[in-house]
Amino acid sequence: MNCYCGNLKDYVNCCEKIHKDLANAKTAEQLMRSRYSAFVLANGDFLMKSHHSKTRPTSEKKAIVAWAKSVNWIKLEIIDTTMGLENDTNGTVTFNAYFYQHGKVDVIHEKSAFKKENNLWKYLGLSK
Repeated sequence: MNCYCGNLKDYVNCCEKIHKDLANAKTAEQLMRSRYSAFVLANGDFLMKSHHSKTRPTSEKKAIVAWAKSVNWIKLEIIDTTMGLENDTNGTVTFNAYFYQHGKVDVIHEKSAFKKENNLWKYLGLSK
């Protein structure tokens, strides 16, 4: 089975490596993909750990996990990435995350900003 993030590798050889050690995310896109998989798995600990400390919504963790469990995740579609390579310190990933909720398919369309913190890629928030 392909990884939840849409890569052709299986979960164990893809996002699970990043879930176990954030240093395995070498690009902003890899972190984005692993965060999508964490939503599919309702892995709130990883979602908090991979969120930049300046914007981390720690008080919302339970609500985020509850919402992630309440929907059926369909697929992640990466539309565009800017920079966000291993030697960069900032990057963006534009994506669509499709899910099924309340009898209909919905989509989250977002351009996310990523920034390295302690040499690890972290999700910063919506890109401006």
